[in-house]
Amino acid sequence: MAQNQNAAETLTGAAQGAVLHPGRSADPVPVPVSEQPDAHQETSATDSPKEVLANAEGRLAGDVEAQSADPVQVESRQRTLRLMLRQCDRVLLMDFDLLAMNDWPDNFSVASARRSRDLWIFSALVAAVIFLSGLTGFVPAWVAGGGFGAFVIIILLGIPAVRRIYTSEPSYLDLLIRRQRMIRDARKHAEHLEGKEGLIWQCARMADFNPALKNTRFSRLLRLSEQKALPRALSRREHVRVYLIYLLEAEKAYSRVQAAFLEGNQNAIDRGWQEAVAEPEERA
Repeated sequence: MAQNQNAAETLTGAAQGAVLHPGRSADPVPVPVSEQPDAHQETSATDSPKEVLANAEGRLAGDVEAQSADPVQVESRQRTLRLMLRQCDRVLLMDFDLLAMNDWPDNFSVASARRSRDLWIFSALVAAVIFLSGLTGFVPAWVAGGGFGAFVIIILLGIPAVRRIYTSEPSYLDLLIRRQRMIRDARKHAEHLEGKEGLIWQCARMADFNPALKNTRFSRLLRLSEQKALPRALSRREHVRVYLIYLLEAEKAYSRVQAAFLEGNQNAIDRGWQEAVAEPEERA
């Protein structure tokens, strides 16, 4: 009887809670499935109290932000992003190769061509002086005749059609013309990009998505773009290069704004806020 009574008491105690046994700690109380913590709320045994508190505060801040979201605010943000995209969409029309000027004649080539040009002019002048000296009797007639022949040959060698026969190197004049043509093409392309409103000063509104747009090296370009006078100011290769760098940074910002716009639309759709969904406008 005593053994049966002890067994019954033991079963009753196990059903009510933890049972203490001599020599070891209490057995854990079974926890119902509904009261078990979620996977994302579990903390490691090695987590410090500060880390646990920080995680809890982060989850609380996220919940508060999600609850405070307002369809009107989301709609206003989407309209702002769409306006940014519409104002800066012409940056996608940029011709990188044209603005990069990879075929730009370098200074060494120009200097070598200028020395060849100077030597050609000097030789022509010497031959002309010898010929004229023969007419005045200072030198023999045969020397003057040789000077005249040399003068004619030198002049012929300076003609582009004849020059291409004995050398493939561009002349100094050819290099200057190529530089001027590349600058002119770059300015025409910049004028096409800037349009009537000015492109890059409108792209400056996307600076929050790419802080590089706030660099002070672009201040003059932004001012000229706002004044609709930027293309005329691109008179040197360095100016075009800075303009190209800004366009590349603006293109990065445009991609980020576009991603934020699409993400905002998707979030609004997920929450059932159809009035906050903004359709992207057609590109210029």
